[in-house]
Formats: sequence, structure tokens, C-alpha cells
Amino acid sequence: MAETKTFENQEKTAINMPGHLPLYGSQKIDTEKQRYPHCIVWTPLPCITWLFPIIGHMGICTSAGVIRDFAGPYFVSEDDMAFGNPVKYWQLDLGKVNNGKEAWDRGVMDSCEEYKHRMHNLFCDNCHSHVAMALNTMKYNGKTSFNMVNLCFYMLLYGKYTNTCGFLKTWLPFLIFVGIILAVVLTTSL
Repeated sequence: MAETKTFENQEKTAINMPGHLPLYGSQKIDTEKQRYPHCIVWTPLPCITWLFPIIGHMGICTSAGVIRDFAGPYFVSEDDMAFGNPVKYWQLDLGKVNNGKEAWDRGVMDSCEEYKHRMHNLFCDNCHSHVAMALNTMKYNGKTSFNMVNLCFYMLLYGKYTNTCGFLKTWLPFLIFVGIILAVVLTTSL
């Protein structure tokens, strides 16, 4: 009993230390098993990402790495992202959430429950809004001002690609599109 209590105290200490991950469970990203503990995940949207590579579909993962995403009207999926497996992830620090793992999971669950009752709107209330609500609910890093725009830029700045294929899936269609436009412009100007 005393050993368990000591572990719980170490766990709480680790959670409250900035920059440190808690001692429990696997905190490692496992792209093969599609497990992204306490991460925001991202995947390209057909056509839209081809033209604007920073715009895509976003989800948020539980502390165990289970992916949750607002996949359409009145539907939040679990471990089955609407537009394919993640190609980017941004692992957040549980130390920046009061009560760590429990508060993280509660924030994810609360936003999922809320979004099961919402109509999806591409421009106003979408997958990014769902993730923002989760972060605002848990007051990640003491903030309640996350929104779809700043999350888009945070993912651009802090997101890591799952592999080279993920990078190509995001940027290659855009580069081909730009190449075609440049070829047409150069050909017509000659």
C-alpha cells in the first residue's frame, strides 16, 4: 500500500513539473498502432489541402492515445479519422494541465459529448473547433482562448510528420499544382 502511495505522489509531482511527462503508461508515439498519447493529430483534406497545405482535418487524442475527431454532423469518431490516418501530430505536455491525465481525458470527453450534438460547419464549427473546445475545457497552459485559426498555425509550427510519406501526402499535390501553374504561365508568356 505504501509503495502505491509513493508512486501516486511521484506521478502527481511529475505532472506538475513543467516540461516533464508523467511516469505512468506509455507516453511514446506509436504510428504503426495509431497511438498518439495526449496529442493533436492532423491529416490532409482532399482538394482543400492540395490548394492550401496548412488546412486539414484535426483530431485530439486521449492520454492513452485514442484518436477522437469531429467527423461530421452529430458524429465524433473514435480511432477512425474521417479522412485517413494522421500524417502529423503535436504531442502536448500533461504538465501544463492542472490534474494532468484526468483533466486531459475529461476535457477530451466533454468536448466529444458536446460535439455529438452539433451540426458540422466547414467555416465556423468544425474539427478544429472541437479540439479547441477540449483544450479550453482543460485550460491547457492556463489558456481558454484556443480557436480553429490559432490551432491551424500551432500545428504548422509544432506538428511533426509521422514519416516521409506523410510529408509527401501533404505537400506533393500542392507542389504539383504550383508547378503546373508556373509551367502554364511561363509557356503563355513566351
